[in-house]
Amino acid sequence: MVDQYENLSARALELVRSPDNDLYLSAASAWEVGAKYATRRLSLSEPPDLYVPTQRDAHGILPLPIDEESALHNARLPHLHRDPFDRMLVAQAIVHGMTIVTPDAIIRRYPARTTW
Repeated sequence: MVDQYENLSARALELVRSPDNDLYLSAASAWEVGAKYATRRLSLSEPPDLYVPTQRDAHGILPLPIDEESALHNARLPHLHRDPFDRMLVAQAIVHGMTIVTPDAIIRRYPARTTW
């Protein structure tokens, strides 16, 4: 069996596996999964409306809705990243005081806490 976390850095793996940390999946990420699935750029074992919540629940990941404050904060971000989904993740991290686990160097240029 392939380790589900094989692509994570050692630090990211430590944080994800720690029971001291809550893990969240943004609705923006679920939206992106659905968009990529619909355009056949992502294959899943079942449709996203079944796959995402099933996997999230199976791994103890909490849902993070897109709230108005985060949506509006998005407009205040410098335009470093063209990906609207990633920009929303940054806005949510800033508004909610969360840390984004990412190797993306562009995201790490925003004033949000990141780790990898």
